[in-house]
Amino acid sequence: MTETTAVTGQRADMVRNRRLLLEAATAAFAEHGVEVSIGEIAQRAGLAKGTVFRHFASKEELLAAITLQLLDQLVRAAKRLLTADDAEAALREFMTDGVELLAADRAFCEVIGRPSLQHSGVRDTIGVLCEAAEALTARAREQGTIRGDVTGTDIVLLLGGIHQTAAPLLATQPQVWRRYLALALDGLRAADAGTLPHPPPGRPHLT
Repeated sequence: MTETTAVTGQRADMVRNRRLLLEAATAAFAEHGVEVSIGEIAQRAGLAKGTVFRHFASKEELLAAITLQLLDQLVRAAKRLLTADDAEAALREFMTDGVELLAADRAFCEVIGRPSLQHSGVRDTIGVLCEAAEALTARAREQGTIRGDVTGTDIVLLLGGIHQTAAPLLATQPQVWRRYLALALDGLRAADAGTLPHPPPGRPHLT
């Protein structure tokens, strides 16, 4: 075996191990929340505990990586829907997909305010998500189907708000979030909309 072949093999192993760790951690955190131990994650991945720390310096770094994956999914969903003819239907689909994704992941709302969300990559991706949601929301505003004072940041915050509202009931009523999503969607409609009592918020820092 040449030195080049050995290095290539080591890199392939590192990529594979990182993928296995992220898959195992994502499943464990989604099912049981953020208190899952590093040891359990390593066991799920079929790797030694020390391997976890070779890829992620702390649990917070691991949580940040998983949070980035979830945020990236939301960004891709928003960008995909930008080409839809019916902007209101596209916004509804984005919000439905977004809250469903959050409802399936017990850990996401548990990491709100944790140091992992101070990670620069997470902060930047939250900004990208707000921009993508604003582009989606702007199309619906232009078509006159939602209230003219709703912003993309409002939409991003509503995703978490709807999930938080339903969270205490999800264990016994896993679809209850759909009720609160429907209430929120009705509030977004342009028809008979009054003036909101507070100006739009800035970009969320989730702290």
